[in-house]
Amino acid sequence: MIKHYILSLNPTAKHEWDRCILRDPLTAKRPDIAKLIAEAVGADTGSYLVSVNIEVQVLEQAAVPQAEQLSLSFPEVAVSSPLREVA
Repeated sequence: MIKHYILSLNPTAKHEWDRCILRDPLTAKRPDIAKLIAEAVGADTGSYLVSVNIEVQVLEQAAVPQAEQLSLSFPEVAVSSPLREVA
């Protein structure tokens, strides 16, 4: 079974649960990994020893927004020197 998710990493997030978020790309819900494994087993009841192989392949990386830079323009002003040459 192949599933696609969006992984958001933010090591500087205020809360620990916001540092690593796995979401469904269509519904934005967090996946229930145990439910996905139970669906793969396909049985209604019982206990199973299962092996789960997780293969991660980065398909695309979103651009990281950089801090917005302000461009300030100032009108040119003629500057005269307060010191005059003495002759």
